[in-house]
Amino acid sequence: MTHAVDIAILGAGAVGQLICRQLTFAGMNVGFIGRNDLESSQQVLSFTPLASADDHQQIQAIPYSVPILTADALDNIRLVIVCVKAYQVLDALSPLLKQLPSQCHILLLHNGMGPHLALAPLINAQANGRGLSLGTTSQGVLRQAPWLIKQTGQGLTQLGHFTGAELTEHYRNALLAAIPSSEWVDTIVPCLWQKLAVNAAINPLTALYQCPNGKLAEPDFSEMINSIIDELVMVAAHDGVSLDQSFLHDRVYQVIRLTAGNFSSMHQDIAHQRRTEIDQINGYICERAQAHGLSAPVNTELWTRVKQLAV
Repeated sequence: MTHAVDIAILGAGAVGQLICRQLTFAGMNVGFIGRNDLESSQQVLSFTPLASADDHQQIQAIPYSVPILTADALDNIRLVIVCVKAYQVLDALSPLLKQLPSQCHILLLHNGMGPHLALAPLINAQANGRGLSLGTTSQGVLRQAPWLIKQTGQGLTQLGHFTGAELTEHYRNALLAAIPSSEWVDTIVPCLWQKLAVNAAINPLTALYQCPNGKLAEPDFSEMINSIIDELVMVAAHDGVSLDQSFLHDRVYQVIRLTAGNFSSMHQDIAHQRRTEIDQINGYICERAQAHGLSAPVNTELWTRVKQLAV
């Protein structure tokens, strides 16, 4: 029933639908936030699970139904999981803050960094029990149709508190029970920087050279990837985040190997003439560098070239 929904997902892309499916099948009362001009309704979604090595037959999609909530019907919501693109976060979420209950917690779960810094003052200005948590996920998922997704890979999901009131134990435990290979970490920001390193190295290069991730394992890209990581580690240190340069290097190349046949989201955005998240990935590194009076020339070049490509 719509009135029983207490967890709302903002953003019905691939990740949003995957999280919705996982929470729904764990028994949580979940719905998507729709537009104000729509009436609340039920939406049938389909999910194709990840095939195991023993599966020799085609896996069939599993249908299920969840509510679509209008922005003026959010009185019972206690947790909003934001899965829109990074550049959409503020525009999508800000109008809802006045309509959400004062105790409603916000969890950002998107690629890139930056929206948390702009959103934190809005959360802290509302001294009414509202809080902000951040997360990152490496689960692989492909959106095959508007309401059809296919899981393509397993991966770690990390969640943690950022500012304001902390997420209650009930919802924290519910998320960890529903999302496979998930963990709650004491300090989430370093985890986001680690994920940013992977995205900063892989996404712009695959977009610029129109190649699958695996091509970046070739020696021609090694100097560029090393420079991207070097600059990121330097900037993060000035932001008070200490990162292991060798670990990040190994992690980037591990992802390149594990996703060799995949095309990055930025590659696909360029191919489909969509806006990219370059501002929140390499652009974020450059902006934080500027804030500390530093330069990040390699990331700046990539930021500029992808922006030109996307025009």
